[in-house]
Amino acid sequence: MKLHCEVEVVSRHLPALGLRNRGKGVRAVLSLCQQAPRTQPRPRAGSERGGRHPACLFISTLKDKSGTRYEQLKENVEQFFTKFVDEGKATVRLKEPPVDICLSKASASSLKGFLSAVRLAHRGCDVEAPLSTLTPVKTSEFEKFKTKMVITSKKDYPLSKNFPCSLEHLQTSYCGLIRVDMRMLCLKNLRKLDLSHNHIKKLPATIGDLIHLQELNLNDNHLESFSVALCQSTLQKSLRCLDLSKNKIKALPVQFCQLRELTDLKLDDNELIRLPFKMGQLTNLRFLSAAQNKLPFLPSEFKNLTLEYLDLFGNIFEQPKVLPVIKLQTPLTLLESSARAVLDNRIPYGSPIIPFHLWQDLDTAKTCVCGRFCLSCFIQGTTTMNLHSVAHTVVLVDNMGGTEAPVISYFCSLACYVNSCDMLK
Repeated sequence: MKLHCEVEVVSRHLPALGLRNRGKGVRAVLSLCQQAPRTQPRPRAGSERGGRHPACLFISTLKDKSGTRYEQLKENVEQFFTKFVDEGKATVRLKEPPVDICLSKASASSLKGFLSAVRLAHRGCDVEAPLSTLTPVKTSEFEKFKTKMVITSKKDYPLSKNFPCSLEHLQTSYCGLIRVDMRMLCLKNLRKLDLSHNHIKKLPATIGDLIHLQELNLNDNHLESFSVALCQSTLQKSLRCLDLSKNKIKALPVQFCQLRELTDLKLDDNELIRLPFKMGQLTNLRFLSAAQNKLPFLPSEFKNLTLEYLDLFGNIFEQPKVLPVIKLQTPLTLLESSARAVLDNRIPYGSPIIPFHLWQDLDTAKTCVCGRFCLSCFIQGTTTMNLHSVAHTVVLVDNMGGTEAPVISYFCSLACYVNSCDMLK
């Protein structure tokens, strides 16, 4: 009976026996084996029935396939620690030698079955599952336990077999993929997914089911959008680095700014005509690159960012307009008044509380410089901003040495607009 997991053996009194990686688990195959006797002694009263030999634990690693044996499990387990068994973690404490065998990153169901068998062996009972033999583990046993796989050509791409379910880092570049392989979306331990240099046109919403995904590289594909569903998925809590450079994206949804754990964002060489106007909500963002796009201006909330690096070179920034765009209405419509009240007072909304088109309008509401909200009743004006005010390192926005860019702002009333103009004088 075998279990694939990470194993750390810690001695309670002496230096660790067998595995010596204190503080870090080692990928291993843990086997419950039948212990062959060193000699053939004469059977004694009370010996194992039917000539059966006692069970032992056998740990093999890729570097040490001959393994380490922990003999005689019968009445030799001091304690089982199984509080986190549903997370694939457990510890078996042996009396002799005095060590703790710490297990992690195991399949929860396999771990439970394995521990049940070890308990039976400890009690001296017959183990229902067949016991393994004390033979060195083959290299192929570790293939299913890989954590990283890099594929950079079509000929190496697996067509007839699945990806190892233990993968944490998967790169499939230059493989000619036109869509995301659905087998990748079953890799629940995946932390880094690199699909760069392919021909992918659309992302499935189920990428959001990869709850541990921290890095997603989609550089050099044929993407035209980044869906709202992905912005509202579990990626909100996990995604740190996103590379969408060298695609055909014209705009990102305002919900993109719900990916608030982002620290690195690359949007170079797309067809962006605007950035989400709630960019200021990306409070953890430190590296932003959106060079070689078609941005005419930056959103007002861009001023709220605190970046270490910013690159906006090669955009078509326009000169600020002298006259503002005025869309004020007096008195305010009932829809505008109620929408402002909901947002200003942070009243919960969503489906099925209100119709979809209404909460979609609320999600895309504009923020006045005073902090209040407005939907369709506002004044729109543009000013310039020195990018050094939001970033420590700034790549010049043009070949003339400029570091200023136009910013579009919204005002909920004439009074806010006048006050803002007075402050700029």
